Amino acid sequence: MPATPRHAPFHLARALPLAGATLFLAAVFFAGTPAYAQSHDGHGGHAAPASTLNQSQSPLADGEVKKVDKAAGKVTVSHGPLKNLGMPPMTMVFKVKETAWLDTLKAGMKIRFQAETIDGALTIVRYEPTP
Repeated sequence: MPATPRHAPFHLARALPLAGATLFLAAVFFAGTPAYAQSHDGHGGHAAPASTLNQSQSPLADGEVKKVDKAAGKVTVSHGPLKNLGMPPMTMVFKVKETAWLDTLKAGMKIRFQAETIDGALTIVRYEPTP
C-alpha cells in the first residue's frame, strides 16, 4: 500500500478557501471601481461633470439670491434641483461667468439660472430675473 502524506489534505483544505477569498475580493474591487468613478465627480460628490448639452438645451433652475460678494466674485443662491449637475435643492455659493452680473444681482432677487462646472468651480453661466 503506497504511503499517503497525512499533511496533503490539510494544505489543500487551507489553500482553497484562501484562493476563493482572493477571487471574491478581486471581483468586488473591480466591480465597484466604475461605479465609484462615476458617482464621486467634483464638489464633494454633489456635482457631475459639465453637461454635453449646449446652454440653450440645459434647463434653468429656480433660485433666490441670498448674498452677493463682489470682492470674492461670488453669489450665494438658494436653488431648486440642478438637473444638469445632478444636484438636489440646497443653498450654495457660485462664481459668475460675467463679473458685471454682480452689480445687477441683489439679495432677495428671484432668478432662473444655469450653472456649470468650469475649471472645477460651480459657475452661473446664464440667468434671468423672475417676477
